[in-house]
Amino acid sequence: MNTTDFIIIVAGGRGVRMGSSIPKQFLPIGGKPVLMRTIERFHNFSSQLGIILVLPDSQREYWQQLCNEYGFNIPLTVVAGGETRFHSVCNGLKAIADDARGVVGIHDGVRPFPSIDVIERCYEAAARSGAAVPVLPVVETLRHIDKGTVPREEFRMVQTPQTFDIQLLKKAYKQDYSTAFTDDASVVEAFGRRIIPVDGNRENIKITTPLDMQIAELIIKQNTTDEQ
Repeated sequence: MNTTDFIIIVAGGRGVRMGSSIPKQFLPIGGKPVLMRTIERFHNFSSQLGIILVLPDSQREYWQQLCNEYGFNIPLTVVAGGETRFHSVCNGLKAIADDARGVVGIHDGVRPFPSIDVIERCYEAAARSGAAVPVLPVVETLRHIDKGTVPREEFRMVQTPQTFDIQLLKKAYKQDYSTAFTDDASVVEAFGRRIIPVDGNRENIKITTPLDMQIAELIIKQNTTDEQ
């Protein structure tokens, strides 16, 4: 019986909000495609982590071209994306043996800056409790469209990686698809399991707009300065 941890990196964006003909996960930040930086972060966390990359079939050839161009050779398994994120994660889970034991994380391909500490906290919490997600306090005032201002202390912003016991997530994803499944935690909650929140990190942004690209460049520049 296997005892291995995995990360499923979902990268199916098309770059519509970015205003680019190139899918956002392939755009360069700091001289390297976003997706490569994301994969490197998890490989740096653990070189033993099984990495599964979910890509649309239409993007696989371009991804291979980028890997050749940048000399990118981190070991991983590439699987085809699905109609929705839910179906893409289903495809990723199929790449993990049915009898596998351990923790699997699900992560957005365009989030290249989860801290190693956050990744570690997520995997440790999921190993203990079965399901964990990184969250941040809300710093802006929140206003409900109909009900007016609501107390922000009652809300948290959710990030990835969202981490789960492998067997739990495989069972949860056997449920029929619902539009209420906005992320992996919602799938597991619908299956009847409680999610443990862990502290996330502010730099762990999801890159979707040109402004996010500018912020990402600043993060890389700051990290480079700190390492000098």
